Amino acid sequence: MRYTVLSVLLMCLCRPGISWAALGDSDASVLADQQRLQAQRYTTTETDYTVQQLETPDGIVIREYVSPASMVFGVAWQGPKVPDLTQLFGAHFPLYQASFPTPVHRRSAIVIHTDDLVVEMSG
Repeated sequence: MRYTVLSVLLMCLCRPGISWAALGDSDASVLADQQRLQAQRYTTTETDYTVQQLETPDGIVIREYVSPASMVFGVAWQGPKVPDLTQLFGAHFPLYQASFPTPVHRRSAIVIHTDDLVVEMSG
């Protein structure tokens, strides 16, 4: 089964004084993701952001969106399985887990919209 995240956007980037691990962290966290996932990294520069693309040996493609201020503001992935979300979501992973719809049907879309996190996943 292929999973695709349509968008994962951090909506509270402007909130000062909050410390995050990966999503919301500096672009240096992309290098940590690359090492942990043993992935190849490719960089594409757009007008208002940079996309760091990681390709894992097991066929997952992860795109981390980095602002001009070098902050990761979004993560998207596509592949045969869901990557390690604890690594990619960092401190936002517990919010993701707490917002998970119940019951979850294996083939249904997952949509989570909170003040701090947006996740839309289908596959």
